[in-house]
Amino acid sequence: MGFFSKGRMTKGINMILGNKRLRFVSIAAVVIFIACGPGDTGDLIGVQGRSPWFHPEPPGTVYVKTGTFHTGQGGQDVFQSYLQPNKQMSVLGFWMDETEITNNEYRQFVAYVIDSIARMKLYEDDDIKEKIVPSADKNGGGKLVAELFKKPNPEDEDAEDYDPNAPEVPFINHDEAMDWEQKELHKLLYSEMYYQGEERFRGKRQIDVSKLKYHYQWFDLVLAATSDKNRDKYKPQNRKDFIKDEDVLIYPDTLCWIRDFTYSFNEPMARVYFWHPRYDDYPVVGVNWAQARAFCHWRSYQKDAYWEMNDHMPNTEMFRLPTEYEWEYASRGGRIGNKYPWGGPYARNGKGCMLANFKPMRGDYGASDGGVYPVRADSYFPNDFGLYNMSGNVSEWTQTKWDEGTNAFAHDLNGNYDVYVKEHSDDAQEQAKLSKTPITQKRKVIRGGSWKDVAYFIECGARTYEYQDTSKCYIGFRCVQTYIGRSNMDKK
Repeated sequence: MGFFSKGRMTKGINMILGNKRLRFVSIAAVVIFIACGPGDTGDLIGVQGRSPWFHPEPPGTVYVKTGTFHTGQGGQDVFQSYLQPNKQMSVLGFWMDETEITNNEYRQFVAYVIDSIARMKLYEDDDIKEKIVPSADKNGGGKLVAELFKKPNPEDEDAEDYDPNAPEVPFINHDEAMDWEQKELHKLLYSEMYYQGEERFRGKRQIDVSKLKYHYQWFDLVLAATSDKNRDKYKPQNRKDFIKDEDVLIYPDTLCWIRDFTYSFNEPMARVYFWHPRYDDYPVVGVNWAQARAFCHWRSYQKDAYWEMNDHMPNTEMFRLPTEYEWEYASRGGRIGNKYPWGGPYARNGKGCMLANFKPMRGDYGASDGGVYPVRADSYFPNDFGLYNMSGNVSEWTQTKWDEGTNAFAHDLNGNYDVYVKEHSDDAQEQAKLSKTPITQKRKVIRGGSWKDVAYFIECGARTYEYQDTSKCYIGFRCVQTYIGRSNMDKK
């Protein structure tokens, strides 16, 4: 036993256990040793106290695992070989919406913008601030203006989280509902947000959708990484040059139902498709690329607020539109060389039933299964990843800029070709520059085909495009979120 024999060690332990004072001192020494731990030894152990973290699954999404696939055409179509040459591509895992974004989900975004604009109108009106009284008032007045906002800074300058450069405008407190019926507030909002005078229809009070503008910021990492002025890290460029401000009108273009088809009666869809409860679970359409992108930002912002509210928990990645290669990989469902998400080679099953919502023949829009227009977003069978309507129903926006030869030059790791062109600017000088942008720079890849497309466009590898500032009654979108980590199957 080295310095001690077994008998002497046993005798010593019994003596300590029998003596209360010695026992207390011994326990205290052990506690101190454990508390100090190896951190006090000067060894490299990393920052302590960090809890394990696993990427939580966003509701309504499915996990698309990291993998490698062959992009490109699934048949021997000589004329499409240039647009869709086969290429092997590896894609990092991500969460993807199991269905297209629905009307009801997009209406949540619209409702948020309406509420935010109304609160800012209230905040900017000094007279209203004085007239609104506390809700505890015996006469039942509305909430104090202060209750509808969160102060950006604590009043105490000695507070730990005090920031002298914090914005003066407070954050909106969405936890407090706003009393739209409060007399003075109602009068202000009516004059500021509703159609007035000759624009009123049948005397109805209706919100002016041209006022529904969503403002947000994003950081252009690509520009920051490739800017010649930012090469010298000891003389970095001001990062304000990479912070982009966006103002996007977010209400869907309901008139696209009429505009997209000449000599065709589609007025009922223009009137009711977006807002009627019967179409709650149908894919939203009439949303251009910039609006889809703004929705992704808003969705990310909502989740960010939740993480920050919960003691600044580690955040997840931003929601965004998928790249065209992510979209195609997800569409194939883990299969190799399949023509359609379900396999193929046919678009009908053995009983003659259609496997997607598309236009099977000239003049036939699939009326046999009731799918003349878009159908519910969860219609038909999902693919092997659990994704619905990756073929047909509505085409889907991707993040990728259209180019005929993308497959030839895109990197084989998370390939993407991304060119950003701002949709609109209130600054006249900037808008003049934007108006001179070549229209070819505004083409974005759409994938999946739609209810009005023939079978070719619903193939997994089929590529086509639309201009980012246009809205169509056959184009929707779904979001993705890059997975943080190696795999959702990892346990540590």
